[in-house]
Amino acid sequence: MADSSEVHKPSCARRIRQRGAALGWSVPQTAAAIRECCSVRRLRAYRLAHGLTLKQAGEDLRRLGESRGPNRLRADADQLGLWETGGRTPRPAMVALLCEYYGSTSYELGLGDDGPPTQAVPAPTSLRASSLPEAHPVADLADHIDTVRRSVDRTLAAGSVSLGQLDLIEERILLARQEYISKSPAPMLKQLLLDLQEVEDLAKDRQPASVQVRLAEMTAVLATLVADSLMKLGDLSRSRSWYNTARHASDESGVLELRARVRAQAAMLPYYYGPLESAVTLAREARIMTRNRPSHTAAFAAVAEARALAQQGDKASAEARIRDAQLIFDQLPDTSEEDAFAFPLRRFLLYLSGTFTALGRSSQARRVQEEALSLYPAVTGIDPALLRLEAALCLVHDHSATEACQLAAATYLRVPEAHRTPILGARARRVIEGLPGTNQATPAAKDLRELLELPTGSR
Repeated sequence: MADSSEVHKPSCARRIRQRGAALGWSVPQTAAAIRECCSVRRLRAYRLAHGLTLKQAGEDLRRLGESRGPNRLRADADQLGLWETGGRTPRPAMVALLCEYYGSTSYELGLGDDGPPTQAVPAPTSLRASSLPEAHPVADLADHIDTVRRSVDRTLAAGSVSLGQLDLIEERILLARQEYISKSPAPMLKQLLLDLQEVEDLAKDRQPASVQVRLAEMTAVLATLVADSLMKLGDLSRSRSWYNTARHASDESGVLELRARVRAQAAMLPYYYGPLESAVTLAREARIMTRNRPSHTAAFAAVAEARALAQQGDKASAEARIRDAQLIFDQLPDTSEEDAFAFPLRRFLLYLSGTFTALGRSSQARRVQEEALSLYPAVTGIDPALLRLEAALCLVHDHSATEACQLAAATYLRVPEAHRTPILGARARRVIEGLPGTNQATPAAKDLRELLELPTGSR
């Protein structure tokens, strides 16, 4: 791809940026327009979208790298220029620094493959950057200016949904988020798909930018809950596809908090079913997007990354993320426990439990499990069951094989059949898989194995 200095002057990117600011474009949308118009690489487009000179960005990156302590990363304007033109490729640690600096993912910066091309943010369709006229005297463009303005006004007035209608849909989605906490996955899935169909029908029509953002936010929330339902039901391929859809919708919204939240939530699928590296990557992306600013999403991302790192066996990194997560969460006010998109204390403790269990810190894990279980009004749902299965895994670590299998079996049978989904079976099998040697052949282990192999309805 050609260097921007060979194609367009910096003033072109500045005009696109000014127009984007006037129309409420997000940074990814502005970067996409600059990339399309000026034929530059993604990394340069993001710098230009932020209105930074090469020198300014280089100085910022140098200071950010130096703040990393003894293992500081070295970056300057010359290196950045080479990365932007493809003359050199930054190391993975530097890619992470660039992602942190720009608040973006490596795919969005053109430095990684952590997202499919379908997730690329397109230039705004109504005003493509390539259609921007070169600077001419206003008198020569008077008729054209007025014609385009009238056309834009007609387009902006063509929306088919009122703000009141949007408010009603958002109220219904909030109710679905609350019902999701206690309702079983199968009927919940049907309800979510009906709500999503209505949002999609509205999004198909041309809507004002503010309405499109709200519709994209609704789509991201509903798609995330659909993906989570499918994961609980054991349909992993569809769950993965719906998480990708949720990420795409969140990126279209341009809302950084939502983009981070969807990625943190999506990390659950590879955490439970693999590959663990994907869980670490998604949670880390979410954490970088939040820049560790105190928020429930930032705490969620940090503790999700800690849990995945602990499961990988990276104890030092997991400990660092635990400290980050605890520091952030301790600054936050209480949040609703009856909202699937909230991150209350009991859910924070669920993630801590998994982290401590994977680290082999059974005594800490047990204390966290007991505190978390005390916060649930009913102990028969999926999350309380996951906590008890974590307790069974702690017993495995403590070489109490029979007690571990008995607890896992009792936990599994205690869950109502509508909530007894494949994710619980997969977690209970981890208890058997963790048993050393001949312990897998004990009567308690055999009973648990037979229980998990029976079809639903015969237990």
